[in-house]
Amino acid sequence: MYNNSQDKLLRMSRLSKFCGALALSLALLFNGSQTNAQDSVAAAGGGPAAATPAPASGGGDVEKGKSLFNNNCAQCHAVTEEALVGPGLKGVRQRTPGEAWLQKWIRNSSALIATGDAYAVQVFNKYNKIQMSNFPNLTDDDIKSILDYVDSANAAPAAAAVVGGGTSAATSTQTGDGGGSPSSLFTFVLVALLIVMLLVLGVLLVIVTILSKAVQPVGVTAEGTAATGASLVDRLRTGLTNTVNNSIVRSVVIWLFVLVATKAIIDGTFSVGIQQGYAPKQPIQYSHKLHAGQYKIDCNYCHTGVNKGKSATIPAANICMNCHGVIKKESPEIQKIYAAIEQNRPIEWVRVHNLPDLAYFNHAQHVNVGNIQCQTCHGEIEKMEVVEQRSSLTMGWCIDCHRKTEVNTKDNAYYDKLVALHKKETKEPLKVANIGGLECSKCHY
Repeated sequence: MYNNSQDKLLRMSRLSKFCGALALSLALLFNGSQTNAQDSVAAAGGGPAAATPAPASGGGDVEKGKSLFNNNCAQCHAVTEEALVGPGLKGVRQRTPGEAWLQKWIRNSSALIATGDAYAVQVFNKYNKIQMSNFPNLTDDDIKSILDYVDSANAAPAAAAVVGGGTSAATSTQTGDGGGSPSSLFTFVLVALLIVMLLVLGVLLVIVTILSKAVQPVGVTAEGTAATGASLVDRLRTGLTNTVNNSIVRSVVIWLFVLVATKAIIDGTFSVGIQQGYAPKQPIQYSHKLHAGQYKIDCNYCHTGVNKGKSATIPAANICMNCHGVIKKESPEIQKIYAAIEQNRPIEWVRVHNLPDLAYFNHAQHVNVGNIQCQTCHGEIEKMEVVEQRSSLTMGWCIDCHRKTEVNTKDNAYYDKLVALHKKETKEPLKVANIGGLECSKCHY
């Protein structure tokens, strides 16, 4: 009997080791496939360096041009061939009479049209005689930077590395001999590992059952327990019943339930009045993802008060009509704007971000002076189809921001004395909290 049991134990041990080795091999195979995929991308030139566009050769600053384009041009023009309010700017240097002409057109298009310039008149008539805004403050270098940015943006796709017969590195990685993208391979291996783990657990359960029968003679009964020949389910049921009937266990469970319920009630009282996640239905379906995201319209273009006053202001209907007097006039949503204008009534937008009347907040102070980006408080607004409140906007949230945010003192003489006094006490950067940002009267008065 002893030799037979020992032989069974030896066989079960070998089986367990085999299952463990199988799981380890699959894990190594998965890691190896990931490494090979990464090596393939690097070897094919698919790394970050391969996607970096070549610098523009027009003599301008591309990054500066990008900023100028987004702030002045993106509302009406795309860097591609797509026509918005005005023509797409791809290849604008090649199809116009020259850069000197572009300088005159951008600074004062109406004056150029008035001279009878043939190309200027042609563009004006082609795009429904919409008068382009004049930008007399843009220097020659500013305009060169904008044009260089347009050229750079259109040259970026061509800068990607090409492998073999015109197949890019990204394409070869996804459609190579691996047979599927890395994400599908990951899913396949994950499912395979899960199945192996379940098989290993099943084998181990069988091992425990066999060993429990092999190490004791049949018929021997331990004191206070069921017979050894009882099934595993019966033994589990007996153990569970004894646990439930134990008074100490029941007391611990009851006290845990009371503590968890009490904490949930307290947390609920602190969340009263917090509207995080609030996303009301608006009278007109306006997509920030389309306007601020895809078309890169600057927030200041619509919310004109954000740099000047306490409120960012709700856009007036005439701001919408700057573009939609021409674009998508037949859209049912745009027709709602036309109806509001014809009936001389306001569009009743639903306010999303609300502060209690006892709290004072000034947009200009934060945006214009503090250089705080809209996304800091409102979330990634350029990715929202429907605007929702992303931040809690609680007092604790504001105070925490004041404690962490450094004051922008560069080139601002107002802060010189405060900075000097602060440096005498500590080498830490000057935070909003250090200049009265935690005083009650700053927000409550």
